[in-house]
Amino acid sequence: MKKAIILAGGSGTRLRPYTFSIPKPLIPIKEKPILELIIRRLAKFGISEIILAVGYGSQLIKTYFGNGKKFKVKINYVEEKKRLGTAGPIKLVRGIKEPFLVMNGDILTKLDFDKIFRYHKTNKAEITVATRKYVHQLPFGVIELRNKEITGVKEKPEYEVTISTGIYVMSPAVLKYIPQNTYFDIPDLIKKLIADNKKVVSYKFNEYWLAIEKPEHFEEANNTVKSWLD
Repeated sequence: MKKAIILAGGSGTRLRPYTFSIPKPLIPIKEKPILELIIRRLAKFGISEIILAVGYGSQLIKTYFGNGKKFKVKINYVEEKKRLGTAGPIKLVRGIKEPFLVMNGDILTKLDFDKIFRYHKTNKAEITVATRKYVHQLPFGVIELRNKEITGVKEKPEYEVTISTGIYVMSPAVLKYIPQNTYFDIPDLIKKLIADNKKVVSYKFNEYWLAIEKPEHFEEANNTVKSWLD
């Protein structure tokens, strides 16, 4: 049975005033909460047990999703009583014996979850990070200097980097690297594993992906959600 932990405990400060009344995962996209869209997508890939790591607005989330029966999945909850970061809540989950998915509760994506699970197992990794290319254009001209002398100018250059998409497959062995009841982020966990010579790999994908972090992202999400649900 495939499991997924969805990190749904944030207060969504960057999305205020929307999140003053409801938690971010319950904000609707085409009349369905973000978190419902995520859960329905995971269910299509046979991920039948979902653990929601909740905090801010937890009672509203629990009331809406219940035990998951109406979404054809089993839903359990872990609740952080204080802020634990992105990795800390994972430590609250019990009974993990197989590789499991972890993802942020604000992501819409057409990522093939079967493929990333297979990739993780084939590579025998402790963590597989779903990554993608990101191109950022600076809004200014960049000056190249040697001491005080200008040696060149690049007008609004573009830089390409590889970013984490907030989606991971983890092996149960990583749990021992997460401190109990302590604020601890997933980048901290990755650094700890690398320092211990454990295998952390990238799974680069090009399918649709949107992290809803700003109010303007709602318009994009509402415009694309039909294709995302296909």
